[in-house]
Amino acid sequence: MPRNRIIFAQIFVGRGLYLNHLLKLKNLSNRYFVMRHGHSLANLQGIIVSHPKNGIEDYGLSDRGVLQVNESGKANVELDQNSLIISSDFKRARQSADIMHRLLECDAPVVIDRRLRERYFGELELGPDNAYESVWREDRVDSDNNLGGIESPNQVMQRVSALVTEYEEKLSGRTLLLVSHGDALQILQTAFSKQDASRHRQHAHLNTAEIRELVLAED
Repeated sequence: MPRNRIIFAQIFVGRGLYLNHLLKLKNLSNRYFVMRHGHSLANLQGIIVSHPKNGIEDYGLSDRGVLQVNESGKANVELDQNSLIISSDFKRARQSADIMHRLLECDAPVVIDRRLRERYFGELELGPDNAYESVWREDRVDSDNNLGGIESPNQVMQRVSALVTEYEEKLSGRTLLLVSHGDALQILQTAFSKQDASRHRQHAHLNTAEIRELVLAED
């Protein structure tokens, strides 16, 4: 067994219900919106930044990204000061969340949650971002794809869906904005659709700074 599979063995085992926590829900007590962070310095340079050592303190928003988030936030009419913003701890997501928090004049502070981090791309770290396509090609045939030490779609689905079910247990009647990253949000959309994680690229792509409501699929 590859070393990276051993690392995750105690956490990511089995399929189905264990990997997608949303499968056990019939309906939601809260509304969930997602926002992909604005255009970042990593996007500008055309590189993959997915490791915390690179993404937490560096590679924040580009000037274009700051403008995108401001425009997206001002155009949205569903979120307001009562919204709870939960963000990845990567710099580009935190900065996007902070802009939204200011625009909405939210009562509650931004909550940082590592489960919303970028999908980890292993050996592709700091390499060219055109390598995403080769990863997604493998994802389509194997939701446990972790070639080159990447985090598999199933591993991402487990963490992002667990976050939602946690807030379903804690809150009711709230509107939440989850600020995260491209692959993490593609896979979260797939979890809401109650589909296999291998299908994440079949869902409509989120553009940088795009805000979208996620609706739980019926059984």
